[in-house]
Amino acid sequence: MNTPSPFNSSPRRQGASQEQVLYDYLVQHAKKDSPDELIQDFRYLFVEGRGFKDADIYIALEAVVKSKNIEYEFNYFFNRCCHILINRWQMEPQLHPFIPELIALFEDLSAPRSGLNNTPNRIRHLVKNFTKADEFLKLQRLAKVIDNKNADHGDNQSNSIGNLIHRYPYLYSHCLLADDSSAEHQQTVRHIKAQTEKRFEVNLSRYVTYKVRMAQLARSPEFTEEQKRLIRPVKNPTLLKDKDLNQAIKHFVGTVDGGYTYKGLSQDFLNQTIHTKTFERFKGDLYEYLIMTLDPQYTKGQFNKNLYHLLENTLPECNHQKPSEFLIMRTSSQLLNFLVVESGRQPEHYIFIDMISNIGVTRTVGTLLKIVLMCRKVKPYLEKRFAILFNHYESFSKDGVPWLVKALEHLQLAFSVHFGKVDLSCLNQVKIK
Repeated sequence: MNTPSPFNSSPRRQGASQEQVLYDYLVQHAKKDSPDELIQDFRYLFVEGRGFKDADIYIALEAVVKSKNIEYEFNYFFNRCCHILINRWQMEPQLHPFIPELIALFEDLSAPRSGLNNTPNRIRHLVKNFTKADEFLKLQRLAKVIDNKNADHGDNQSNSIGNLIHRYPYLYSHCLLADDSSAEHQQTVRHIKAQTEKRFEVNLSRYVTYKVRMAQLARSPEFTEEQKRLIRPVKNPTLLKDKDLNQAIKHFVGTVDGGYTYKGLSQDFLNQTIHTKTFERFKGDLYEYLIMTLDPQYTKGQFNKNLYHLLENTLPECNHQKPSEFLIMRTSSQLLNFLVVESGRQPEHYIFIDMISNIGVTRTVGTLLKIVLMCRKVKPYLEKRFAILFNHYESFSKDGVPWLVKALEHLQLAFSVHFGKVDLSCLNQVKIK
């Protein structure tokens, strides 16, 4: 004998809130209905707003609309409705294309009619306002991450910085999630992030292997054009020119000062820190650690004065304490504010642009990498700084801020080399040009 479903009772799930009635309906039907049917449900409920095939569901929606006098309350409710379907569809790759389709449903809504206060018009008003909120912007970014096949070329709109979001998984947590994002949505974003990171690392490894193989053949006296044609070319996985990418790879993988790699420099500095007795001495050593790999001509100017002043004035009341994890983290986060950008409310980034202009993107990102390798717990904090820049320039064209595109690409490369699982051991066999 079949147990009666709680969804067959009336009212649905007795005692449940009207919001929960709609959540339960979407959860249940996401398991059995096709995406086309569910998108059509959304159209009837939230675009047209005129009745529904299931009267109980429409009654529940009416109650929600009447009770949600504050728009942010409706935004939370509607955002969760969208994510119930998105989180479900994300689990099955063949259903991924329906996620951008669902979000596109709300991108060109007609304005609600003025003077009408009936339920359909109220729904249109609330949903229209939702499309102006941060929650919808995050949904649009998610759509771009999932539907990225033509995101790097095409019309002027796809030439915007915003359409590059799928390329940078280190931005996902900050650009796709909110403080109140559900555990399910956080898991969805983590899953997409892991997939994107793995795909980039595989493509980067293949590209480097291809370049090394071509370099080996070029050095061989038996090398012929026929042999060259037999090797399938591997596409550069970044937006950098081949020459710039090759130089960046060698920089982040190879030695940068006195035969040390970035990882070696950071480890050597940390080994010294164990014996550092005061926070004041630590800050002095940190200053030297940061400028040793920079152009002396640049550090003789205003930059090193500002950097020294920043460190000198960071928690001076703790100068005589032994450097603790807390003090090192606070100092590192202050450095990232100084070198990149402080906050979304104060998005000035003159020093970052000045560094890029004078010492280049590779060395600039290398300096940030030194901080993160020295204090790995501030990696999310650096990612947040770049998310602030991304948000600030999201509507700009790629050609309008080429320095930002290069910085985003270099950070992706530096993170893959130092925190990912990419295998570039073949670089030891030969130098690529």
